[in-house]
Amino acid sequence: MKITRETVEYVAHLARLDLDPGEVDAYTRQIDSILEYMDSLNALDTNGVEPTSHPVPVRCIMRDDVEKDSFTAEESVNNAPARIDTFFRVPPIIEVEE
Repeated sequence: MKITRETVEYVAHLARLDLDPGEVDAYTRQIDSILEYMDSLNALDTNGVEPTSHPVPVRCIMRDDVEKDSFTAEESVNNAPARIDTFFRVPPIIEVEE
């Protein structure tokens, strides 16, 4: 066993957690299980294995950013339901009381 009941109680005290005896036993078993699994991972020979930041190759699925001509201001408001010169006219969203 890698962790003791006393260690779990001490950490619970530091975290200001009021654990009942059943919870202390459960957490002791769970944390011990996690630490045993970590030991099995530490036993693996990882010499020659390059560190990775992601488990699978990452590729960009976005298209290339290519510069191209855009609409003129006049063309962009041609189909607008309401406009003022080359601006879209929209209903006000803030009412000002005077």
